[in-house]
Amino acid sequence: MKPGPALFILVFSLLVLSVISYFLPFLLIVWVYVGLVIFILAALDFLLLFFLCERFEVKREIPSSLSQGGSVKVRLIISRSKSYSNDAYTSKPGFFLIASNIQVFDLYPLSMTASTAVDAVSVFPARINRNLFSKGNNSVIFEYTIYPLERGEWFFSGTELLLSSPCLLWKLKIRHTCESRGKTYPDFNKIKAGADLRGLFEKTGVKNIRRRGQGMEFMSLREYQDGDSLRDIDWRAVSRRPGMDGNYKLIVRDYQEEQDQQILFLLDTGYRLHKTELSATALGGTGTLRSQFDSALEAILLLSWVSLKHGDSVAAASFGKTTRWLFPGKGMSAFPQMMNGLYDLKSSAAPSSPLACLEEALGILKRRSFIILISNFREEDGESLSWILKRVQKQHLLLLVSLKENDAEALASRNPANADEALETAAAFSYLVSRRNLYKSWERMGLLTLETSSQTLSPALINRYLQVKRSGRL
Repeated sequence: MKPGPALFILVFSLLVLSVISYFLPFLLIVWVYVGLVIFILAALDFLLLFFLCERFEVKREIPSSLSQGGSVKVRLIISRSKSYSNDAYTSKPGFFLIASNIQVFDLYPLSMTASTAVDAVSVFPARINRNLFSKGNNSVIFEYTIYPLERGEWFFSGTELLLSSPCLLWKLKIRHTCESRGKTYPDFNKIKAGADLRGLFEKTGVKNIRRRGQGMEFMSLREYQDGDSLRDIDWRAVSRRPGMDGNYKLIVRDYQEEQDQQILFLLDTGYRLHKTELSATALGGTGTLRSQFDSALEAILLLSWVSLKHGDSVAAASFGKTTRWLFPGKGMSAFPQMMNGLYDLKSSAAPSSPLACLEEALGILKRRSFIILISNFREEDGESLSWILKRVQKQHLLLLVSLKENDAEALASRNPANADEALETAAAFSYLVSRRNLYKSWERMGLLTLETSSQTLSPALINRYLQVKRSGRL
């Protein structure tokens, strides 16, 4: 309970009257009676608000699973309190008075923003018209839109009502513990729906890769067509199927990519991917600041969906601030497990060690796997990772993915205007050359490398996966 603005105005007026009565003594009796009236009015108003005014009941309706960057309607159902009889619970409203002014504050988490259809800037405090609680209408529904900005778990701690007394002299804050919990997933709807994913492929340039080489699983036999390779002809099948005219028709073997292979994602949650960039083509929005880590996590989820569609099993691990291992899962039922295991991962400025993660992966993996390590590699990693990369290469197929640094690219490509800028440009150019020389040395060792920007990471990673699948290297 706290005094309202009207009470402050009355007290201030009484104070002014007391000053005037000091110079005009005949007004002293008026000051006494006015003060007595204000005191009695304030006391009655206090008692009415504290003992007889309606406290209401609040219920919140919100889905438990939200999509980052999306929007969802939140419904607050504000109802009059129910009265209790001696024998049973009745739905008839009690005898309580309705507050003169009703303000609502929904305590939504800091990871979200809120707006209404009328006011896109501020929602709370929201005012509820007391006349809406008319006879026969014992509840009011207040709707607003919530925008989840961050991935992870969220929690609504409750709702607060600020009630004004009949004479607006007092205000009473009522807290309702209508808690709500849930999770915010990264671009959940676009990743889950296959049609949306195919549309994404068309927009971002995912290519159809021509099959080449061996290592493909046999699928079926069919008649020879122009353009088929002669080495795919099955001569035994040709000899067993002569035509009606006695001539033999050529039969070729159809192949499909090998299935039931294992894909392991290793994701850096440390300082290497903690940098934020302006993303104009990200799925979560346009023209928004997003960390390189968010783009990497999104690419992993998209490629996991594709890999599971191709019949492969998918596993994932993170290293750096957060260490987490998700064991292999196969079939589309494994995708929700992958989503629930990765949705709340976040990067930080903490140190990270790809070396330690690769060592742990060698101890856990029991079969040959396609390991995709996503980080930001620099010249000093060449020496520190040299011996572990040779060990990994003997047992598995390793793809080292490094994200470009846009700031360094911009510095290296600009035209310097003075000596200081020339030194910065030269340093940036030397830094980028050393990185690319590192990737070339790894490629000469037989390792797979991929350097791309965070905006094009998803299609580039999917294309490389399809190339590996259809080349038979795994």
